[in-house]
Amino acid sequence: MHPTAAKVQALLHELGLDVEVRELPGSTRTARDAAAACGCELGQIVKSLVFVVDGAPAMVLCAGDRRVDTAALGGGARPASADEAREATGFSIGGVPPLGHDRDLPTFADASLRRFERVWCAGGTPNAVFEVELEALLAALAAVQVRELTV
Repeated sequence: MHPTAAKVQALLHELGLDVEVRELPGSTRTARDAAAACGCELGQIVKSLVFVVDGAPAMVLCAGDRRVDTAALGGGARPASADEAREATGFSIGGVPPLGHDRDLPTFADASLRRFERVWCAGGTPNAVFEVELEALLAALAAVQVRELTV
C-alpha cells in the first residue's frame, strides 16, 4: 500500500472507524471515475474540496452528483488552488480524504449526503478509496457543520 494511503488507514483506525483503504487499479481522481471504479452511485462519492472562506482554508464535503454553491459558504468563498489545497491538507487534489489533514480545518458537509447510508471517500492518493457509513464519518469529524451547500 502506498505510504500516504497507509497513513490514512492508520488514522481511520485511530478514530475508531472500522474501514479499509483500498487501492484500485484505475484512477479515482474524479467523482465519475471513482463511482465507476467502486460500483456505486455518483452521489455516494464524497468530494473532499478545499475552499477559501473569509481568507482561510475550509474543507467542504460534497456529494459526487452535486456542485458547491459558494454563496452558501459565505465569506467570499472561492475554490482553493491546487497549491492552497495541498498546503492546507497535506494531500494532492484527487486524493484528499475528508479527515486527517495537516491542520485542523473548519469542515462543512452538504446535507444531501444524508441520502446515503454508506459513502465512498478518497484515501490519500488518486487511486485509494474507502467505504464508510456516513453517520460514522460525520461523528469522526470534530466539529463538522451539516447544511445545504449545493446546487
